[in-house]
Amino acid sequence: MSRPLWSYEAFLAGIKGRAFNTRPETITGISIDSRTVQPGEAFFAIAGDRFDGHDYVSSALARGAATAVVSEARLITLGRVKGSLTVVPDVLAALADLGRAARARSSAGVIAVTGSVGKTGTKEMLARALATEGEVHYSPASFNNHWGVPLTLARLPESARFAVFEIGMNHAGEIDPLTRMVRPHAAIVTTVEPVHLEYFKNVKEIAKAKGEIFNGLVPGGAAIINRDNPHYAALAKMAKAAGVTRIIGFGEHLKADVRLEKVKLKDICSCVSASVLGEPMTYKLGAPGRHVVQNSLAVLAAVSVVGGDLAKTAMALGDMAAPKGRGERHRLHFDEGGKAVLIDESYNANPASMRAAIALLGQAVPRHEGRRVAVLGDMRELGKDTPTLHAELAGILVESGIDQVFMVGPLMASLRDALPLRRIGGYAETAKELEPLLFEALAPGDVIMVKGSNASRMGPLVEALKARFASSRAEADDHHGQEMA
Repeated sequence: MSRPLWSYEAFLAGIKGRAFNTRPETITGISIDSRTVQPGEAFFAIAGDRFDGHDYVSSALARGAATAVVSEARLITLGRVKGSLTVVPDVLAALADLGRAARARSSAGVIAVTGSVGKTGTKEMLARALATEGEVHYSPASFNNHWGVPLTLARLPESARFAVFEIGMNHAGEIDPLTRMVRPHAAIVTTVEPVHLEYFKNVKEIAKAKGEIFNGLVPGGAAIINRDNPHYAALAKMAKAAGVTRIIGFGEHLKADVRLEKVKLKDICSCVSASVLGEPMTYKLGAPGRHVVQNSLAVLAAVSVVGGDLAKTAMALGDMAAPKGRGERHRLHFDEGGKAVLIDESYNANPASMRAAIALLGQAVPRHEGRRVAVLGDMRELGKDTPTLHAELAGILVESGIDQVFMVGPLMASLRDALPLRRIGGYAETAKELEPLLFEALAPGDVIMVKGSNASRMGPLVEALKARFASSRAEADDHHGQEMA
């Protein structure tokens, strides 16, 4: 059995609840999914948009949950339940209360990350880097919203030396309560870009929403802001207004506190020279991409703030690999012999992340007579500028030397109309309809990158490619990395 995360008495006090039926001695974990709850964990019966966890209380207890947290209003509707119940006025509020209790008892160095692009990758880099120093707590998925952040916080072990939280938003006002719950020592804003424009008047409003992350910084904490982003000054002003006295800028800007001095972008990695708060450092990044280099500077800044060892951090970054949906590479095998490389960037998309993924494909080195092939799906939630933002991708596709572009979805019709005819590989309304066109067009030596908003179903398209071409994970030595200018 897992080591206890909470004594039941501390758990009960944390969620301000009352015990009903039996009382377990300890809680080994926190779950909101009855299908995956493990023995000894507490199951929170959260009512969501489509499902109500109260309907699965008996199932969770049958799987060995130590207790189920239920609302007072639903208790009478549960009937006779075998096992421990913990009753609260509101289940989601109780989860948030437990998160605050976890933060109150923790002595960990806490880092929070937000930004229009790069939140998850930066969180993963931080977790890898800090693991060389001690126990690190973080969410393995993008748990960055009103239930994901308190869930991750409630799972924070008292023994953790470091904790890393990803905080996202779709609307103004969503980050503020989450950062006040997390109370970070360091708060990173990776960048501000035209994302979720459907819900904002302009990008300045997005910057203002991202700047809410500084409201939760503990006294003496640091705001870590992209010095190259045009919204740096506005964000720094917001940090000062929130009482932050330590502001660290990162980037290529001459006034950046963590400054990129030299970089060699390679096919499968990058080599970086930087000045980190006045200390010269040279290190390798195991994942490619200019955007990864930029965010590694923020990682080094945050590690310094929470007392981590910069030398160990830099060494650890050389061993990292791109995660699933965010640059993970696979080999595709053809029936007639030969291989291609698939770059899976299928986890969501916006103009900034799309440009970064296209630039990454531009760095790739096809083998033999292979081509650089982009497979792009619709970008959602962009508001009135949606057609323009899609059409504008044509410029970077040409600039990056992308040979063929396959497009999915009605919004991508704007890009199709803007592209030179010779670069159009194919177009379809849905990812499923594109599959046969793409299967037929690909050839050995190609490098294929797939990206689009989750609603465009590019993830299943990646899985279809892997199944059709019997893929395997691409290792570093499978696709040689020549230095790129």
